[in-house]
Amino acid sequence: MLTTLVLAALLQQPTAAPPPAPPAQQSPPALEVGAAAPDFSMPGATRFGTLKNPVKLSDYKGKTVVLAFFFKARTRG
Repeated sequence: MLTTLVLAALLQQPTAAPPPAPPAQQSPPALEVGAAAPDFSMPGATRFGTLKNPVKLSDYKGKTVVLAFFFKARTRG
């Protein structure tokens, strides 16, 4: 009987509403197949280390560009 009363009392207590979710970031529109990629820059790297100046996609306009990511390179993982 006591367990029922405690449970009933707990169920009647008001609960705090969770905080509102932050507004979702809008992603840029998807690219169509064959469309040009938007220009961007990123740190460049070679087998000897990183490059001093960032590499820009626009530096290679008209050439074939392949981006390769090795997310565990130079780590113990």
